[in-house]
Amino acid sequence: MRHARHHAHLHAVTRVRERRQRLAHEAARLMAEGGIRDYHQAKLKAAQRLGIHDDASLPRNREIDEALREYQRLFQGGAQAAEVRRRREAALRALEFFAVFEPRLVGPVLEGTADAHSPVQLQLYADDPEAVARHLAQHGIPAESRFRRVRLDRERGGDFPVWLFTAEDLAFDLTVLPRAALRQAPLSGIDERPMRRASLAQLRQLLTDEEIADYELRSD
Repeated sequence: MRHARHHAHLHAVTRVRERRQRLAHEAARLMAEGGIRDYHQAKLKAAQRLGIHDDASLPRNREIDEALREYQRLFQGGAQAAEVRRRREAALRALEFFAVFEPRLVGPVLEGTADAHSPVQLQLYADDPEAVARHLAQHGIPAESRFRRVRLDRERGGDFPVWLFTAEDLAFDLTVLPRAALRQAPLSGIDERPMRRASLAQLRQLLTDEEIADYELRSD
């Protein structure tokens, strides 16, 4: 009897694991092909498509992120890499343009999972959020204002101003945070760890390293 219960338990665990993997890969496909940017939305849509409705089978955001990287590598290859490169080069110019706000590049463009639907996401730091609006207005850049919930750390969070605009035929997404938040990166919505950020110098180095790697690959 004990052996039968143990076997049934292992079978159930295996089924849940397999469902999580199927859901993660379907959610990744929806994000890669359908332009869905929200992990939770992709997860629920994948569950609906596959007819899987138990919460235990829902994958974590990190599992979907890993599946997305695998999908892009296998099925989108050079085209997706070109979209990342184009946005990183545009981000470099944007970081220079917003230098007074000590900007950082974040999100899919930095992580390497950006595609043709991805905006260039920057975090700007200013104790006067309207300073960013004035900077945009002074340079004749029309922008749409919103707010976004950001978790600064495990205990603190808030709704912070966001400015959306288009330049170089690309979408830009600016979140304005207090200058004190520059000391520690806000928490990622993927794994709730401090998100990866890149300054102007760090992004420039990243692009240089990529150019060297591409050259060496072509030379082999």
